[in-house]
Amino acid sequence: MPPFPTAARTALADTRLRHNLAHATGTIRAKRATVVAEVEDWEDLRGQAAAVKDATLARLDEHLLTLEASLTARGATVHWARDAAEACAVVAEVARTHGVDEVVKVKSMATQEIGLNDALAAQGIAAWETDLAELIVQLGDDLPSHILVPAIHRGRAEVRDIFRTRMAAAGRPAPTDLTDDPAELAGAARLHLREKFLRARMAVSGANFAVAETGTLVVVESEGNGRMCLTLPEVLVSVVGIEKVVPTFADLDLFLRLLPRSSTGERMNPYTSTWSGVTPGDGPQEVHVVLLDNGRTRALADPVGRPALRCIRCSACLNVCPVYERVGGHAYGSVYPGPIGAVLNPMLRGVGTDPVTDSLPYASTLCGACGDVCPVAIDLPGLLVHERIRVVDAHRADPRPKPEALAMRAAAWALGDARRMSLAERASGLAGRAWRGRGMPGGRRALSWLPFPGSRWTGARDLPAPPAESFRAWWRRIGRDEGTGR
Repeated sequence: MPPFPTAARTALADTRLRHNLAHATGTIRAKRATVVAEVEDWEDLRGQAAAVKDATLARLDEHLLTLEASLTARGATVHWARDAAEACAVVAEVARTHGVDEVVKVKSMATQEIGLNDALAAQGIAAWETDLAELIVQLGDDLPSHILVPAIHRGRAEVRDIFRTRMAAAGRPAPTDLTDDPAELAGAARLHLREKFLRARMAVSGANFAVAETGTLVVVESEGNGRMCLTLPEVLVSVVGIEKVVPTFADLDLFLRLLPRSSTGERMNPYTSTWSGVTPGDGPQEVHVVLLDNGRTRALADPVGRPALRCIRCSACLNVCPVYERVGGHAYGSVYPGPIGAVLNPMLRGVGTDPVTDSLPYASTLCGACGDVCPVAIDLPGLLVHERIRVVDAHRADPRPKPEALAMRAAAWALGDARRMSLAERASGLAGRAWRGRGMPGGRRALSWLPFPGSRWTGARDLPAPPAESFRAWWRRIGRDEGTGR
């Protein structure tokens, strides 16, 4: 993907995409607002959730060891993965050990983050998405565009066409008379997936939460496909980001009150699945848990950026973001789009090496709506500014400084000395008088006619013509006119 400004320009030209996004995000926003308004102590719950997350992150090493011990005691095998390659290797090795050439998957941001499907395909193992939206994305050879609704950028007619043309190559074909009625589309997906559920010997999941004291993993969903994956196969591998830990089962109650209202606009999730290791005769008889770092300890080490790890992946910030609503998730070039992605990606990946990642903190108007709706009270606007500072700092030693850096250096040079500043004011005054004397344009388009890079900046921002008289000159003149001599 190109950097955000280039990708966003392409997305803005797609009128169908903008229509789909506006309709979907508007609907989700309205549902969320209704159910949140029912909770009188909503702000108190947000504060409590933030406090629990912060306390957990402060002692994350202890909680992770407790989680490992609890999982092991219940028959699960725990693996530690420093990066995406190690995590993918663990999943592939489990599949090879059991002679498995296909797996079914629960919707998981962590497995999308590490590129698990492609890694397994390279090993000759097919990974089938079972979430309806993820299935649409996979069959359409597409990329997710939203944390909660990966196919938010697709309309019903597009989904029908994808099912008709692509479903047969992946398994049971779609009915020949399939229409774009939502119930028919869901029915076609259900029949297609049912064969995979009944055939699969291995499943892969993520987890919304991991309870340290009991070794319990939690997946919340709306369709029931996740529960099929978590109960039918013989082997289950769960890839879990280390920040998903909560200390106790009592803490889990708090987040299960916040997550569904913030994400799907529901009072509670239709399906909440919990499992703790292996239960003889019930569900998978071999359970593996991969605890994934992949940059999370880098974010943890940043005392300012650490609150981003509170995120419970509800996607509320995406649905209120005016930038996301107009360009969608693909423009961000990441599994994590929107305001949280603009913060989280630079933290996980680092800054200063990838132009796409470095562009993300600027993909925001800083309007503050994302921080207002976050159920765990992440100061997303503040973190976006923090990440912009980190990006600038990472490029200070570049051999070819950017125009912005040159402009700031010139300003520092001029403003750092009284004589130089006085000369700059005189030059500005002369420019202002010449500007007005020749009848040149002012305001928003003041410099848009000039053949230099700054004209692109002024094309969307006000830049008044330089004043004919500086404040200092005006002050001296007023003093003379009043006879004060000052």
